[in-house]
Amino acid sequence: MRVLIVKTSSMGDVLHTLPALTDAMRAIPGIRFDWVVEEGFAQIPGWHPAVDRVIPVAIRRWRKNWFGSETRQQRCDFKREVQSQTYDAVIDAQGLMKSAALVTRVAKGEKHGQDCKSAREPFASWFYNHRHEIDKKQHAVERTRELFAKSLGYEKPATQGDYAIAARFLSHLPADAHEYLVFLHATTRADKHWPESHWRKLIELLSAQHIRIKLPWGAEHEYQRALRLAEGFPDVEVLPKLSLENVAEVLAGAKAVVSVDTGLSHLTAALDRPNITLYGPTDPGLIGGYGQNQFILKAQDNSLENLTAERVFKQLNEMVSAEKEASKV
Repeated sequence: MRVLIVKTSSMGDVLHTLPALTDAMRAIPGIRFDWVVEEGFAQIPGWHPAVDRVIPVAIRRWRKNWFGSETRQQRCDFKREVQSQTYDAVIDAQGLMKSAALVTRVAKGEKHGQDCKSAREPFASWFYNHRHEIDKKQHAVERTRELFAKSLGYEKPATQGDYAIAARFLSHLPADAHEYLVFLHATTRADKHWPESHWRKLIELLSAQHIRIKLPWGAEHEYQRALRLAEGFPDVEVLPKLSLENVAEVLAGAKAVVSVDTGLSHLTAALDRPNITLYGPTDPGLIGGYGQNQFILKAQDNSLENLTAERVFKQLNEMVSAEKEASKV
């Protein structure tokens, strides 16, 4: 059985889809998946053992110059690639008009998605042959697991979902694995940032333990922030610019991670690494970290300014101690 997945973005949403593939792989022997995903996240689907072909799409880039000759050619090439295979099922796990109209609509195969009461954008359900009612009062991972189970005809497991990517990275850990922390300081929205003064205070509190701290970054302004955070602290390392897969390798080897609300926080959860995620205005309820050893610290009054370094330091020490005790068992 061959299935096309339409889940284009964002990083967290793409990662949250992986446990559904694991369920299907265990329920239906021999099932294989192709996956349409935004080009910026194209590395992720291929980490799962049930994925054969990743088809990158560039909706975010194309819409900047939709009718340009180069964009038109790329859209034609994309459509040709999607239609090169007829699928036993096409599952639109995005639930948005743009992905339904531009991707799901043109794919060959019986199209499944959420019904108008369940989809993020109700009109997206117009493009599906089979519309499934999905309980919205579940974590995003569980909603997607339910959609796959109903689309492919098996019972959704009652156990916690398995991303099935940790083993890939745990099999070749860095030489200094479990000897460092990772601080994920970069996020897209200003109100989701933890103040730099708070990061530096946390580093100062940790300095007596002489544990190394690694700071990844993506864009230039994130690199500059990392340099400011590391200044004056010999145990803090600003990493070079890394691919997403290289960042995953660093995260897989971490003793623990402290992160703001960002896609890499969900990657940490997928890799089963102990993680504290700092939340300000966003509600982690149904979209927060899903996995083992995931901890949430919510700012008072929804302002990360009010989440102190001392509180994070206390939680971090408790988490690391608990992990150490668990490893002895």
